[in-house]
Amino acid sequence: MARTGFYPGSFDPVTYGHLDIIARATRLVDKLVLGVGVHHGKQSLLPAKTRIALLERVTRPIAEHTGVKILVATFDGLAVDAARRHHAGIMIRGLRDSTDFDYEVQMGQMNGAMAPDIETVFLAASPATRMIASSLVKQIARMGGDISLFIPREAQEVMAAALAKPSH
Repeated sequence: MARTGFYPGSFDPVTYGHLDIIARATRLVDKLVLGVGVHHGKQSLLPAKTRIALLERVTRPIAEHTGVKILVATFDGLAVDAARRHHAGIMIRGLRDSTDFDYEVQMGQMNGAMAPDIETVFLAASPATRMIASSLVKQIARMGGDISLFIPREAQEVMAAALAKPSH
C-alpha cells in the first residue's frame, strides 16, 4: 500500500530549508503532497499560483531523483482536513529550533486528537538550513540584501519581480 505524506506550509517563498525537508520526506513516503496554505487573513508576498508553479519547478529534480510522486495543492482550512482529502496518513513538519518544537508538538497533538488516523512526523532541519525562515528571507530581500544563500535561483527571480511592483 502506497504511503502518502502531506507537508503544509506557506512556501512564501520556498527556501532551501523547505527543499531539505521535502527531499528527506521522500525517504518516508511514496507520494508527497505539498500543501500551499492560502489563508485569506494572511497576506502573502507571492500569489498562490506563483508559489505553486515555483514549487513544481524546484521539486521536479527531487521527484525524478527519488521516484516519489510530488504533487502541489492549495488548502485554506485545517491542514488535517487537507491531508485527509489527499488520503495522506503522514503529516510532515519541519523543526528549526526549540521554539518550533514547542509549537509543532502542541499542534501535532491537537491534529492527532482531530485526526488520529494521520501521524505527524517531525524532521529536524539540517544544520546548513536551520536558520532559514521565509519571513527573514522576505525581510532581507525588501532591504536589498543578498538572499541567494537561502532560496533557489528560481525563487530569487520571482521575489525580485514581486518586490519590483509598486505595491511592495
